[in-house]
Amino acid sequence: MNRLSDKSADIRLKTINELVLLEAIEALDALQDVFRNDPDAEVKRAAQHAGRKLYQIKLANENAQDSQA
Repeated sequence: MNRLSDKSADIRLKTINELVLLEAIEALDALQDVFRNDPDAEVKRAAQHAGRKLYQIKLANENAQDSQA
């Protein structure tokens, strides 16, 4: 996740996309930080979109665990 603070917006965008592909819900806080603070509008939008997707995955996982209990 260190690449989320890379000086290259392209690297940051690729990293965000990779986090979604990996379903890395542990990255939610970092993505929120990128959304709030990144200077690049495209990176901000990507972080917002990724955060929404990962949050949905997190909720789905929690619901699946609850139904198994």
